[in-house]
Amino acid sequence: MSANIRPSGVFDVSYTQDISLNRTKSDRWIANGLFVLLLLIPLFTIEGPFGINLIPQLWIGTIVRISIFVIAVQGLNILIGYTGQISLGHAAFMAVGAYSSAVFARELGMSFWIALPLSALFTGLIGLIFGLPSLRVKGFYLAMATLAAQFIIPWLLRYPLEGLTNGSRPLEVPIPELFGISFAHENAMYYIVIPLTVFMMLAARNILRTRVGRAFISVRDNDLAAELLGINVFSYKLQAFFLSALYAGVAGCLLAFESNSISLDQFLLDRSIETLAMLVIGGAGFPLGPMFGVAFVNLLSQNIIPAVIPWFNSIIPSLFPFINTVNVFAALNPLLFGGSLMIFLIAAPRGIAHRWEIFKISWKLRPFSQTR
Repeated sequence: MSANIRPSGVFDVSYTQDISLNRTKSDRWIANGLFVLLLLIPLFTIEGPFGINLIPQLWIGTIVRISIFVIAVQGLNILIGYTGQISLGHAAFMAVGAYSSAVFARELGMSFWIALPLSALFTGLIGLIFGLPSLRVKGFYLAMATLAAQFIIPWLLRYPLEGLTNGSRPLEVPIPELFGISFAHENAMYYIVIPLTVFMMLAARNILRTRVGRAFISVRDNDLAAELLGINVFSYKLQAFFLSALYAGVAGCLLAFESNSISLDQFLLDRSIETLAMLVIGGAGFPLGPMFGVAFVNLLSQNIIPAVIPWFNSIIPSLFPFINTVNVFAALNPLLFGGSLMIFLIAAPRGIAHRWEIFKISWKLRPFSQTR
């Protein structure tokens, strides 16, 4: 939306400028500057090389976790936002990426740098298998078909493959190394996760600009019309499932090596529902939707809700004396989370990214915009 609009008096003067993501010098300076600032954050923590306590060390772990889930939700965005195919088994594909990379590193002695792409490709192939029903079914029925992955894959990892995955018990994952340098500290892991996240976000953004991306959008808008235009709908649906699972595999691998331990409890159905909620809140079909959605859900669940829970705990007994307060306190966290999501979806049904696009358009047209 806003990428097609220039500030007043700015025009494209070359084909290169017309096809670039950042078409003005100011856009390029802002994008590159934000990336550099993001890379400088660990240097100003107490555990950084300078020992400067300017930024809380807790932020590093939070940013790393958000970045990993941005990759996972971006994969879901390719499937749902770009292609219009529903999946309720995304956490299961993250589990495939996490456990396959751990097996490659533990059993086969592969380094993290080899295990990462291999586990991503392996997860993509598993995604192809569960994408096969998209030929015959869609909508609610496709959601039920992909839900099968959420039950089949964890069952396989827990029982038939227990010798490799340790079953229901946590599985230790080796620490990444490069030329003898250990990435055990979260500040070091930061410089693996952040550049990879930026790269995969840019890759997903550029998919829309290719023939494959345009085919994805045509399948999403009207698959029958797309087929009549000569587009192989089934082929592009499978490609979408492959890319979506590949992104989930990368996220699962990073999650495993970042925490140095994985458990099946991290990849249950509620995780799939959570990633879907992140995408809907951020804005399905928008390149920045996953980033906004993951950041908002993490801010809501880790900062806002814990801050207001004590206030609710103090007023609920007086407002509802006939209710057992023990049961209310136990359910308060999910109630607040669900209620907040309902209010948000009513106020911004197209997501935060849509509001962000409207804001950018208004800013670019500010000499001529009118407020109502």
